[in-house]
Amino acid sequence: MDIASTAAGQQIKVQAAHHQENHRILFWGCFTVLVASAFGFVFRSFLMDGWGVQFGLSKTQQGEIFGVSFWPFGISIVLFSLIIDKVGYKMAMVFAFACHVLSVLLTIMAGGYWMLYWGTLLFALGNRAAEAVVNPVVATMYPHEKTKWLNILHAGWPTGLVLAGLAGIAMMHGGLRWEWIIGVILVPVLLYGGMIFKRSFPVSERVQAGVSYLDMVKEVGIGGMFIIISLCTFQLGSLLDWSLTGKIVITLAATAILGAVVRSWGRPMFILLLLVMILLATTELGTDSWITDLMTPEMAKAGLSGGWVLIYTSLIMAVLRFYSGPFVHRFAPLGLLALSALIAIAGLQFLSYAAGFMIIVAATVYALGKTFLWGTMLGVVAEQFPRGGVLALNFTGAVGQVGVGVIGAVVLGFVQDKQLDANLEKYDALNGTALHSTYVTEQRTSFFGDYLVIDPDKLTTAAPQTLATIQAVKENAKKDALRTVSLFPVVMLAAYVFMILYYRSKGGYRAVLLPRLKQPK
Repeated sequence: MDIASTAAGQQIKVQAAHHQENHRILFWGCFTVLVASAFGFVFRSFLMDGWGVQFGLSKTQQGEIFGVSFWPFGISIVLFSLIIDKVGYKMAMVFAFACHVLSVLLTIMAGGYWMLYWGTLLFALGNRAAEAVVNPVVATMYPHEKTKWLNILHAGWPTGLVLAGLAGIAMMHGGLRWEWIIGVILVPVLLYGGMIFKRSFPVSERVQAGVSYLDMVKEVGIGGMFIIISLCTFQLGSLLDWSLTGKIVITLAATAILGAVVRSWGRPMFILLLLVMILLATTELGTDSWITDLMTPEMAKAGLSGGWVLIYTSLIMAVLRFYSGPFVHRFAPLGLLALSALIAIAGLQFLSYAAGFMIIVAATVYALGKTFLWGTMLGVVAEQFPRGGVLALNFTGAVGQVGVGVIGAVVLGFVQDKQLDANLEKYDALNGTALHSTYVTEQRTSFFGDYLVIDPDKLTTAAPQTLATIQAVKENAKKDALRTVSLFPVVMLAAYVFMILYYRSKGGYRAVLLPRLKQPK
């Protein structure tokens, strides 16, 4: 009896060790997927100007190739989320791997616009399929530490930015052909393929607990469906030039049809998190280009490439996300989000006044503020709404990504245009010039109303001194607009404080754990 018990105990230990090893390798495979995504983003950014010269691409065509990296995000990740429990995590990752490999090969063989376009689209589809997998897989593997491990997982993106940035600068400085540079993307792609193909993927928490597909959708509800459908419809409608009325009709019709099936408004706190996610994504992603623009001249004074700006801020985020565990433990997820929002407010305000080297210091503060936002938000959703399964988790990421393009970018652009308009008027009043009346003459209309912008044709005949003056006013307009943008994390902070008080009234923030009726494979 003792011998049999000992043998059984040893077998259990071996199985547990094998299970842990499987999870460990699978996690780092998911991590490497995000590294590969970053490699594709960085190398295409570095090579786009060269492609424009070699293949005779217009700036519009270059923008279209860049754009196809982003616009399919919301639509494709929603579609993947709806079916991923049916096809399985491994099959979705095989699809992602195939898209990534084919994308690299197609791009290497590119002879013009369309092959570059389809190569980029394939890579984007691979990214979205992988994104629909990695978040719920990690949340399932670490049910008691979701926020910590989701933050570590999302260190993969800035880690990839750092590695790709360093490799790209070195290879381009060494005169390596662009085909070889693109081929380097296969290194992390083949690495994650080798790590995950022999692994067994866990069954999702929702399936393990016996929560039905319909009950999962009810967690998102009509409210969540309306948010994601409206964002995707407006995104797609902008590309296909649909009218505002058409976009509204499609949104309401699709929501009504799904609502008739779901018959649930969704969890109110989840709906609030979706709305906050739009502000969070705009704060983190929407302002990055401004900050890079502000830092690049100061880096140039030190004789450094603008690419070092991306490497610098990404390194901060990567290191801190790797060591997110103590921060999550010390502040709890909602406390960490509130603290991050507060630091982001300070960073944006600092940036709006900083000059010279202090811009880099201010950008450092801002990077500290945004580091934990994305992963921790996903962690809160995974911990509080596990019945929502892959749909709740991936809808949150999709709302953030699409919300930046549909709402955040429009707001940021409108604020900057209005600020430039006002700043040139002030400059004229103080200096007795007529720059505003001469150059700010092109009227445009947006969702937020009419506004004036600089006529680019008139700038072609402007004197060099005038161009320098207008550029200086533009830089100041960006800084002034950052003060307005800092209102976004202010609203986020208020929302997080409300959530903290709400959960405190319910006895404190605790992760919701579902009973496991089905053992993972």
